[in-house]
Amino acid sequence: MELLRWLSPLVFSLAFGLLYVQFLTVHPLKMSRYLLAATLAFVAAVVSLAVGFQGWELLLAILLAFASALGGYVLMTRRILAREDPRPIPELTRSKDDPGLGHTAVIYFTHGEPETYDPIGWINQFNEFDEQGIPFVPLVARPYFLHRLRKGYLRIGRSDHRRTHQRMLKSLERAFRAAGDETTRFYLSFLDDDPRPDAAVIHALNDGASRIIVSEVFLTISNHTAEGEELIRELGVERYGIPITYTGPLYDSDSLQSMFVHRANQHLGNTDKSRVGILLVGHGQPDEWDVEWMTETEQEIGFRQDVLKRFEADGYQKKNLSLAWMEFKEPKPALKVEEFSRNGVEKVLFFSAAISADAMHSQYDVPALVSKAKVPAGFPLINLGAWNDDPIVIKAIKEKIDAQMNKTQ
Repeated sequence: MELLRWLSPLVFSLAFGLLYVQFLTVHPLKMSRYLLAATLAFVAAVVSLAVGFQGWELLLAILLAFASALGGYVLMTRRILAREDPRPIPELTRSKDDPGLGHTAVIYFTHGEPETYDPIGWINQFNEFDEQGIPFVPLVARPYFLHRLRKGYLRIGRSDHRRTHQRMLKSLERAFRAAGDETTRFYLSFLDDDPRPDAAVIHALNDGASRIIVSEVFLTISNHTAEGEELIRELGVERYGIPITYTGPLYDSDSLQSMFVHRANQHLGNTDKSRVGILLVGHGQPDEWDVEWMTETEQEIGFRQDVLKRFEADGYQKKNLSLAWMEFKEPKPALKVEEFSRNGVEKVLFFSAAISADAMHSQYDVPALVSKAKVPAGFPLINLGAWNDDPIVIKAIKEKIDAQMNKTQ
C-alpha cells in the first residue's frame, strides 16, 4: 500500500503530461477526447496527492509529480516530433536507357500548406533546423507552437493555399497553350504538402519527359528552395541522361514587382493616391537564420524596396509607403499603420508580399497583426493578400520558365 500511495500520483501525473501534449497537437476532431482524458488524469493526480500526503511528504510528492508530468510531456513531444513524413513517393519505373518521348516537364514547386491542420510540415522544419544546429522554438515550446497553428486553422476554417496554386498552375498551362506550346506537361508539387517535388519528378520521368524544368515559385533563395532541390538531387536524375534545370525564385522579376502597383490601383476607389498607405508585410526570420540563409532577408528586403519605388513613381506619397515584418524583425504592421493614420491617409492597403498564394499567414496572421493598430473605428484596412492567381503573377512565372527553355534549346 505504501508503494501504491507513492506510485499513484506519479502515474497519473505522467499520464497527464502525455495526454496534454496530445491535446495540444492532435487534429481538431480529436481535441475533446484528449482534453477530457488529460483533465481526468490531472484530477486523479491532485486527489491522490491530497488524500495520500501531508506535511513535508506532500511537498516532496508534489515535486515528484511535477517531474513525472514534465517527463511525460517531454516524452510525448519527442514522439510527435519523430513522426515520419507520410507523403507517398511513387516507384520510378523508367529504365535508364529510355530517352523519353521528347517533351518538357515543368515541375511547379512551391511552399505548400495543407488545407486543414496537419503539423508534418513544421515537424520536418523543426527536425531540419535541429540537424543544422540552427536555433528555433525550444523543444518544450513546440507543442504550443503547433497548438497556435491549429488555432489559426480553426479560426479561418481551411487554408486556400493548395486550391489557389492549383488554379495558378492551370493558368500557367493555359498561357503556354495560348503561346503555341502544346507538348509541355505540368506537375504541381509542394515542400509542405502532397505531392513532394521528388514525387512530381518521378511522375514526370515515368511519363516520358526528356527535359525537366523546376519552376521555383518562391520569392527568395532560402532553406525552402534548398530543401526542394536536395530532395530532387537525391533521385539521381542525371543517371537517366535527362537534363534538369531550375528557374530560381522571383525576387528579381520586374513583372512580379509591377503586380503590386496594378492591384493597389484597382482598390483605390475614390481615394486619391496621396491619401493611401501601402504596407508590404514580409515574414521575417530569426537573426540566427540570417547567418545560414542571408539571401532570404537580403533578397526580400531588396524586392520590397523596389516595389515601393514603383509605387512612388506611380504617384503614391513616399511617407505613406512602408515595409513591415510579421515576426522576428521590426517594425511590426500595427506601428506602420498608426504612422499612416497620423499622416492623414484615408485607407491602408496591405500585402503579404513574400507569399505566393493565400495561406495561414495572409488569411489570418497578417490581418490579425494589422488589426492591432490603434486607429479610428471604421478606418479602412484592406487586405490585398498574397500574389495569387493574378495574370501578372502567371506572366512572371512563365518568363522564368521561358528563360530556362531558351537556354536548353
